[in-house]
Amino acid sequence: MIIKLSNSFISDNSKECVKDSFFLKSFQNASFADEAKNKGAIIIDIKKAKKLLNIDENIKIIGITGTNGKTTTAAAIYSILLDLGFKCGLCGTRGVFINDEQIADKGMTTSPLLQTLSFLKSASERKCDFFVMEVSSHALVQKRIEGLEFKAKIYTNLSQDHLDFHKNLKAYQEAKESFFTDESLKFINKDAKTIKFNVKNSISYGIENPSFYHIKAYSLQDGIDALVQARDISFHIESKLIGLFNLYNLLVASACVYELTKPNLKKLEKAISGFGGVCGRVEEVSKGVIVDFAHTPDGIEKVLDSLKNKDLIVVFGAGGNRDKSKRQIMGQVVEHYAKVAIITSDNPRDENPQDIINEITRGFKNANRALKITDRKEAIKKALTLKEKDDLVVILGKGDETYQEIKGVKYPFSDKEVILQIVANQG
Repeated sequence: MIIKLSNSFISDNSKECVKDSFFLKSFQNASFADEAKNKGAIIIDIKKAKKLLNIDENIKIIGITGTNGKTTTAAAIYSILLDLGFKCGLCGTRGVFINDEQIADKGMTTSPLLQTLSFLKSASERKCDFFVMEVSSHALVQKRIEGLEFKAKIYTNLSQDHLDFHKNLKAYQEAKESFFTDESLKFINKDAKTIKFNVKNSISYGIENPSFYHIKAYSLQDGIDALVQARDISFHIESKLIGLFNLYNLLVASACVYELTKPNLKKLEKAISGFGGVCGRVEEVSKGVIVDFAHTPDGIEKVLDSLKNKDLIVVFGAGGNRDKSKRQIMGQVVEHYAKVAIITSDNPRDENPQDIINEITRGFKNANRALKITDRKEAIKKALTLKEKDDLVVILGKGDETYQEIKGVKYPFSDKEVILQIVANQG
């Protein structure tokens, strides 16, 4: 990409370079530096790029990593900070937002380094105090965050995902652990899978195990109502969000904000309750119909377990060209919770959708319990047709995605729009 300057530009692509342009050399493109130099470009590092872009080094960057919960935790921190009167940017799966304005559409969970610097430039121009970003395991391995100084880092949890890239769980865990080796402020989930981290400036949070920010009591009836105890302070978390997993997200979001800003506790409580959640994350788009982004065994289990007091009709699939070993496990989880399970296409990519569905079905003890409908729209329609008065239809895997990727083409597709269209036609 290119970021324009007053009389030149910065690029991270040697093919775009011309005489007197700037080439940002990073871990990912270092091998192309000579090509850029031969074209007359000036080779610069991240520190120099920040100066050229007038990035405010006083912006406090908060990074969140973990298998599940990154998007909601990041959005909660962003929302709470804004409600407390701070100026803030947010960068992640849902796009880029600055002070309640969306400035970039959805993209990678963690953008390439130069693109992130462009967002920090915008945040600097808008006088942001904070910049919250999701940090993926891919980005950590590829060093897409090199040169960024984080004021706070958050570990949400770790379970099986992305093994197509990392090859095994050990490598995936080591990627996450690499984020927590420095002495920055760190928030570590004591109830999640144990990871290695630098204990200096680390703060624990949890519900089940002893932790610094600890939930003393909670109720998950009709939302979340919890009492947080830390040091000599205590405050309430009241939210319309559902599920134990969201209590963890709100707990660490509020802990992080408190440690960085030391707000009035009543104002903090009000700001927490003001967070309405994230589109596509346990979002009720029609009465008794929920969509969620969960696409890992652990993520699916957390969502379905939080809804287990209802009779569940579950529509789900698995992405193509991704970790195949999780497919059967996803099938096992859904069979355990669902009154009716409908297996369909997610983003099949280059794989045959029927092959993916068959692999998921192998996780069922009783394969006859699974309805297999390749066409995702037809699968959703079937679920809504089968729905009885007290049933809850849960459509998993895509959340607020607006496309379906098949054979290299992204076709327009929104679970939410499909649901609303079918419900309107039924009415």
